[in-house]
Order: sequence, then C-alpha cells, then structure tokens
Amino acid sequence: MAQKQKRRTIIFYRNYFEDFFVRQRRKVKDKIIWTLELIEEIEKVPETYLKHLENSDGLFEIRVQQGSDIFRIFCFFDGGQLVVLSNGFQKKTQKTPSQEIERAEKIKQQYENEKKQHNNP
Repeated sequence: MAQKQKRRTIIFYRNYFEDFFVRQRRKVKDKIIWTLELIEEIEKVPETYLKHLENSDGLFEIRVQQGSDIFRIFCFFDGGQLVVLSNGFQKKTQKTPSQEIERAEKIKQQYENEKKQHNNP
C-alpha cells in the first residue's frame, strides 16, 4: 500500500503532550493517534477534529472523542505546515477550563521565545 502524503507535520514540544498521552487508556491513545494522522494527511481538516480557539492568539484545539469521553489537545502552527502540540486534558464540562487555555498560551509563548533565542544567539 502506498504511503499517504503528509500535508502537515505534528511535533511534540517538550513533554507537555506526552505527559497527558501516557495516562490515557489504550482505546483513547488509539483514537488520539488516528486523529493526529488525519490532521497530518487531509487537506481541509473538519472543525470536528481541529478548531481555532476564539479569542486566542493562534491556538487551536484538536478534538478527540472516545465513546462518551471527550478530550482536547491544544496546538498551534509554526509556519504553514508544522503543528506543535502543547497540553491535553479530558473535557468534563461544556466550557473549556480557562486554566487549560492559559497553560496552552504560556506553552506557545515559551516555544516562540526559545525559537527566537535559537535563531538569534
């Protein structure tokens, strides 16, 4: 079978996403992996899976549902096709907790600052 062409590349920044991922059940991990592969491969990702977070500076949420459990993984783009994963959490209320959004914004800022320092030593 021919390998599917990637339209985007997903990277993990530090261990924020991995800390969340390793705590999940096998079925949830499988669904997260399936969703990440979908985001890498299809040209226009439906909002069901990837949605811009309103009133944020370029934050997106990856939406994963496994049975009745709902998970969110925050991410942002670096350039056009590089997706950087930050924190993830299990969503238990209708509204996304503001502390999770604030955490994602801090992670994004940290990433951008490190990148600037790396490019301008």
